[in-house]
Amino acid sequence: MATAYDRPPHTTRTRDNPDGAAAPHPDHAPGSLGELVGEIAQDLSALVREEITLAKAELKEEAGKAGKAGGLLAGAGYAAHLLVLFGSLTVMFALGEAVDLVWAALIVAALWGAAAAVLYARGRTRLRDVNLKPEHTVQTLKEDAAWARHPTS
Repeated sequence: MATAYDRPPHTTRTRDNPDGAAAPHPDHAPGSLGELVGEIAQDLSALVREEITLAKAELKEEAGKAGKAGGLLAGAGYAAHLLVLFGSLTVMFALGEAVDLVWAALIVAALWGAAAAVLYARGRTRLRDVNLKPEHTVQTLKEDAAWARHPTS
């Protein structure tokens, strides 16, 4: 699946250029310093917009990962709640009378304990994989800074 940061850097989508392909620069030299500054300002503005779009796409992707990990941790919390509930029922029935009922309640509580442990472990593992730093944006910003220092190389 293509994302916003799969586009090559330094392209601008316009009405005349909807796919964002790099437009060739005119072959004529700028007529004045004002025109040159205007072109630089336009290029810089387009670059900033592209970097913002890239950062948004990366953060949206990482937020989705965090949401899924949070869902697993919520499931672990619910399973732990049921563990407490069935553990309490076990104590209640143990004090009541029937030994067979006590063992049944202990088995159910043990199953919920296992479910809670599995959900917690998976959620914690997935949460460790979440990276909220927009790596692609940082990399392209470094490339842009290097280019700005040496625009002719």
